[in-house]
Amino acid sequence: MTSPKRLARIAGVLYLLVGIFGGFAEGFVEPKMYVAGNAVATAGNVVANAGLVRMGVVSDLLDQTFFVFLALTLYLLLKHVHQSVARAMVVLVVIAATITCLNTVFEFEGLRVATGAVNLGASGPAGSNAVVLLLLDTQHYGILIAQIFFGLWLVPLGYLAYRSSGWFPRWLGVLLIVGGVCYLVDLLALFLVPDVGQTIHAFITIPSAIAEIAMVLYLLVIGVKTVKPGERIPAVA
Repeated sequence: MTSPKRLARIAGVLYLLVGIFGGFAEGFVEPKMYVAGNAVATAGNVVANAGLVRMGVVSDLLDQTFFVFLALTLYLLLKHVHQSVARAMVVLVVIAATITCLNTVFEFEGLRVATGAVNLGASGPAGSNAVVLLLLDTQHYGILIAQIFFGLWLVPLGYLAYRSSGWFPRWLGVLLIVGGVCYLVDLLALFLVPDVGQTIHAFITIPSAIAEIAMVLYLLVIGVKTVKPGERIPAVA
């Protein structure tokens, strides 16, 4: 038997690790390597930072592993609120993790082509550079597709937090749902109206970042809200 407060803090540590490894892989490594529409620059970045690319691949894999364990921990913590919604949350996370892990294959193959581990000599340097760009293009848009589920999983999490009978403040549940919707709006704008999407991207994801940071801090600092004396918090198996 594990107390809900301890389980919440475990979830907080896992969520923090997701943010650290995901931020490094997708917020630092990927933008440093990928130059949209420029095969020479992209291939040159990959060759010059081969070790960083390898670290990015490993970070992505660790990130998604922690993400799955985070969802399972939150499931144990919140399944008493609504088991079907908690299960849906886990399924959405597993889909997101699967897509992201598959994306790392394209990133790693881009590295192999750029460094000559895959022999494309017949196509010449220009052909090799084009293949590198294509592979990193695929990885870039694969991350955007995974963002569907990065957004969707926050909706059931927000609902569970909102209905958790005081374990979490209701404003946090609402903020998580709004953050999930903002992820989806950002994705749709980038695909349907790219110029508008690029313009609003830096702003539309602010509520999402605030929601996730607030959840991490709440889990780490408070865990779940302590009940009044005489009341009972159900232990989680």
